[in-house]
Amino acid sequence: MVKLNKIYTRTGDDGTTGLVDGSRLLKDSPRMAAIGDVDELNGAIGLAALHVEGDALIRLRRIQNDLFDLGADLATPGTDFAPSEMVLRIMPAQVKRLEDELDAMNAALKPLTSFILPGGSPASAALHLARSVCRRAERVAVAAAREVALNPQALKYLNRLSDYLFVMARANNGNGDDDVLWVPGASR
Repeated sequence: MVKLNKIYTRTGDDGTTGLVDGSRLLKDSPRMAAIGDVDELNGAIGLAALHVEGDALIRLRRIQNDLFDLGADLATPGTDFAPSEMVLRIMPAQVKRLEDELDAMNAALKPLTSFILPGGSPASAALHLARSVCRRAERVAVAAAREVALNPQALKYLNRLSDYLFVMARANNGNGDDDVLWVPGASR
């Protein structure tokens, strides 16, 4: 269990931050950019969670927990991506759970006939914002993975999560009935 008695440590005043193994890294490094974007994504999902209830809320809270695990995964250097008692890693089962839930939500939606503008209900708008932050987090993590070894399952999780948030946004727009459709050239 994590216990934080003091929030500031002054150890980052030199522009570095600590990784799980105790090593230090510049705060603007690609790995840290990916960790920061995952943190922002978690905040965006927290905002979206204010607009949903029931099963959707339970799922978003579970995803937020997963994102803390994912952040720890990204902050753990090395090439051994097996989890242990002391090492958090995103596992294939977490990706599979997203896929299964995504497929179940998508089965209830009418097929797309156009691209969708982010919006509709407050829940859908917040979920679309979280989706776009997720896409950025994935892009930044992919860029970081070109420089340092990152768990491939963490990258898969982010890729699947953006699709998940898109489908959940549609589900929160009357199962797609209230989606705001893009009309190409409508304002020319």
